[in-house]
Amino acid sequence: MRILLDTHAFLWWIADSLRMSSRARELIVDRRNDLFLSAASAWEIAIKADLGRIVLPAPIDRFLVEQLRMNRIESLPIQFVHALHVHALPPVHRDPFDRMLVAQAQVEKLSILTADEQIEAYEVDVLW
Repeated sequence: MRILLDTHAFLWWIADSLRMSSRARELIVDRRNDLFLSAASAWEIAIKADLGRIVLPAPIDRFLVEQLRMNRIESLPIQFVHALHVHALPPVHRDPFDRMLVAQAQVEKLSILTADEQIEAYEVDVLW
């Protein structure tokens, strides 16, 4: 299975948070699954770190690259087609980062690992 991690799912995974569902944990550790983190999530994490809403144990560029490598997660760049696809989405979710994740999941045929129930309103496979 090809799985796009929502920003909070990635952060909860690397922090070993109890908010992570057991199914989500199983999907991440299952080596048959290909895991992805969007550049939109890296951008969101950078903004939250700059605002002091999250504290990272190392500089963001080194920390994220290291976490992706350690957790066998591939980076997913934002392509022009992804940005344009956001326009085709119904206005269910107001968060631009989540809208980009939905667009990427639809275009790239990925499931989304998320606890965000609003994302279920889109035509995308939601896992949690």
